[in-house]
Amino acid sequence: MWACIKMSISPVKRLILETMWVLDKPAKATEIAKDTGVNFPSVMMHILGLARSGHVETPQKGLYVITEKGRKTLGFPEVDRERAAEILAYLSLEKSFRFYADYGKPLDVHAASLQDFYEKISTLDVGSIEFHTHRGDFEAWFMGLNDAELARKMLLIKEQKIFGEALRKKICDVVKNRVDELDKLRKQAVGNT
Repeated sequence: MWACIKMSISPVKRLILETMWVLDKPAKATEIAKDTGVNFPSVMMHILGLARSGHVETPQKGLYVITEKGRKTLGFPEVDRERAAEILAYLSLEKSFRFYADYGKPLDVHAASLQDFYEKISTLDVGSIEFHTHRGDFEAWFMGLNDAELARKMLLIKEQKIFGEALRKKICDVVKNRVDELDKLRKQAVGNT
């Protein structure tokens, strides 16, 4: 399903890189261990190896962040300015994300863009967020927006099996960071025309 470049890193190192990529900020090894479900000594050993190979760096003592080389290793297609604008564009009602409370129980709430999606999940009933996350609905919609990176991040969040406000916060952080990143790319296009 995910088109990735061939990598020479182990599955555990890939999981660590993906976790750091989802966090999208400098993180402590303990936080990375918690999110991956891998024990701390193993995570620390792998992080040090990833740092030696240039996939991870230490912006501050005790904090680790994925590098551009690490991001490229994950193998996602690059998003150019035009594609960023397409991902952020407003959609017709038919293509908007429609929220449900449960099977056969639609809410009168829909998201017509990625920014709109972020705003809606910030206040939406957490039961609806759990329902859609664990069914894979969000990642499917993100794929429909042609954003494989955000879809992959949602899959990784789903695999963490988190619930409630912790789930809402994680999704809000990831989507907000992605909106900001894409918006920055889109604005560069306007500034250079």
